[in-house]
Amino acid sequence: MTDRPDDAPESKRAKLIASKQAWARDGRLLTGAPGDPVRDRLPPGQRLVKDWPVLDLGALPQRDLEKWRLRIDGAVENRIIWDWPAFQSQPQSRIRTDIHCVTGWSRYDNGWEGVSAAHILDLVKPHAEARHCIFYSRDGYTTNVRLDRFADDEVMLAHSWEGKPLSQPHGGPVRVVMPKWYLWKSAKWLRRIEFSVDDKPGYWETRGYHNEGDPWKEERYSD
Repeated sequence: MTDRPDDAPESKRAKLIASKQAWARDGRLLTGAPGDPVRDRLPPGQRLVKDWPVLDLGALPQRDLEKWRLRIDGAVENRIIWDWPAFQSQPQSRIRTDIHCVTGWSRYDNGWEGVSAAHILDLVKPHAEARHCIFYSRDGYTTNVRLDRFADDEVMLAHSWEGKPLSQPHGGPVRVVMPKWYLWKSAKWLRRIEFSVDDKPGYWETRGYHNEGDPWKEERYSD
């Protein structure tokens, strides 16, 4: 889940935060039986769905491609600011992956198109001491991942899903896709990537959710 509650009506925001923090306190969906991604496809505690649930509060960032910018900076040799044509002009990659949401659903065989993390790393050249990536969304949401996880060959900045532009409710025009980790790490409405020497836990990580988020290890919540 990648939505930040601060832009929603106060009562709805408070209800969401309270419910999700209660999930963390109660260990909701935890089975205590970590899965094996080599042999299993559905992580423990997950259920398979055919649709793609939308988890938001009805406060979506405005979609304006003329004003859209993506900043990539921090502990890198080459900082980047892309507008929409520049982003679209980058080499395009296609992948098909499963996705797993911490709220308990999984969806198989999602087709994505976008710019690979490998291409971004080749361009920006992170400093040797950089260890983390911080994603910043247009609604104020943040989440953190280790640099070696961002470098995974299935990670991309996706602008299309199943051959069509990524819809606004699902994070369009551009979202992160990190299919080997719970979906809250795949930040919607991306506006900035910061490469960092220090870790900077994000919105849900500071509210009881695990700092790593591996679905096969059931890393839903912090200890």
